[in-house]
Amino acid sequence: MTSAEVYWEVHAFLAYEARLLDEERYPEWLDLFCDDAHYWVPGVENRGRADTEGSYAPSRMAYFDDTLDDLRRRVVRFTAPTAWAEDPATRHLHVVSNIEVEDTDTAGELLVRSVIVNHRGQGDIDSATLYGRREDVLRRTPEGLRIARRLVVLRHAVLPAKNINTFF
Repeated sequence: MTSAEVYWEVHAFLAYEARLLDEERYPEWLDLFCDDAHYWVPGVENRGRADTEGSYAPSRMAYFDDTLDDLRRRVVRFTAPTAWAEDPATRHLHVVSNIEVEDTDTAGELLVRSVIVNHRGQGDIDSATLYGRREDVLRRTPEGLRIARRLVVLRHAVLPAKNINTFF
């Protein structure tokens, strides 16, 4: 584990990031990523305990396997006037909890594990809640902490939503 001061710095960073997403302040959210960022949300498969391959792997399906440029393209698509899936706009609520912060062997980088809840509502009755675990590598830069890598493992083998028009 790391110092209490670093823990609270990371906690504040993650809370700020969640608020940016809830307020659809996507350009500011993108500024929280390193240029070489990798954002991976693998699909999860139900596999028996004896199966040593695990429930997800880089060689299998992913909802997202994005670079920063890919994330920028998704933001442009979300905010375009032709984004019919976002009219009316989706109301997001991001909750980040169970935050653990560890130093890594790489100077200036922190390993951060957390649990996320993303509730999405649209229109009068359409809503879905997605749950998952996140593993981030945060890097210290002259601008402050930035996301170098993000792994989001959703707890759903079948998504309880008709789409996944959200960021985690």
